[in-house]
Amino acid sequence: MTGAPVRLLARLGAGLAVASLGLTLDNLRRVRSPDPDAVPAPERLAVLLPVRDEAAHVAGCLTAVLAAADCWPGPVRVLVLDDGSTDATPAVLREYAVDPRVEVLAGIERPAGWLGKPWACEQLGLAALSGGADVLVYVDADVRLAPRALSSSVALLRDAGLDLVCPYPRQVADGPLERLVQPLLQWSWMSTLPLGLAETSPRPSLAAANGQLLVVDAAAYVRAGGHAAVRGEVVEDVALLRALKAAGGRGVVAEGSGVATCRMYDGPRALREGYTKSLWAAFGSPAGAVGVTALLTLAHVVPAAAALRGSRVGAVGWLASTASRVLVARRTRGRALDALAHPVSVLAFAGLVGESLVARRRGTLTWKGRPVHG
Repeated sequence: MTGAPVRLLARLGAGLAVASLGLTLDNLRRVRSPDPDAVPAPERLAVLLPVRDEAAHVAGCLTAVLAAADCWPGPVRVLVLDDGSTDATPAVLREYAVDPRVEVLAGIERPAGWLGKPWACEQLGLAALSGGADVLVYVDADVRLAPRALSSSVALLRDAGLDLVCPYPRQVADGPLERLVQPLLQWSWMSTLPLGLAETSPRPSLAAANGQLLVVDAAAYVRAGGHAAVRGEVVEDVALLRALKAAGGRGVVAEGSGVATCRMYDGPRALREGYTKSLWAAFGSPAGAVGVTALLTLAHVVPAAAALRGSRVGAVGWLASTASRVLVARRTRGRALDALAHPVSVLAFAGLVGESLVARRRGTLTWKGRPVHG
């Protein structure tokens, strides 16, 4: 494609990139973040960890959770569900079960129609509710909480009048592919989701959540139907927020790099496997995944390519994209210099979306030894 069509695409892409930068600036002004000095009212808190083959991570997670529980002004139950681990996870959990705050549950067989993580989370939620919990905090095993993470996150939930909040952990990325892809997680919602509307609107398209650290009011969780409402969802965290909004609740993602960190994937193979199992559904449907990927490519790759061919309009779009990434990286304690490779990051993400769509079509989606039904 040459001539006028290329110039038109460059203009369209540059316009989208500039608009994305404008939204980024607005969101940086209004995004909520837990206040480490906030002291919430003493409520009954349940911290819930679903684990499966997490021997390498669960000890570090539980150590951090218990340190954060020391800063909570009321009673804390730490419930861990071992979802059929085949590694040394059960032995590690036995070491922590000597703490009276820690209860280790054995997961039971999944009923028909349930995916693994929603079922594990449902069992944890029911156990917490049976103990009278006022607030549920779901934490993934690869998350490390700061000492004030629980108190500040629940204070944010209550002070903002929310029913659910997801303080997004700082994403630790060490390898080349991790550094290309992982920063897109926080940048994506910060640059595309109008947070002011997202907090109050019931529209499914205005929902972003992160199950790595998810804080939800217990009564609102029950009204939404708990994880039973999202039993077959691959991206269960976003689906849970949508169910909660459909039940009249309010929830939003927050900037939580000051209260938690997470290294989702250790190396390129784990990253590819993790994204492949879920990206096809990350935007509501395979068609949504294709559409969003096409828009990201238009806004953040086409202008850069045009700029390399001497297009001033393309250079403006490339600069806007880079500026958006830099601003988000600085706010979320990421690597600002990695933003210089932003077009390559988007291309890498597009490749992962393609792999996910192909795997779903072939019926080969798996995660931790279990099939993921698409």
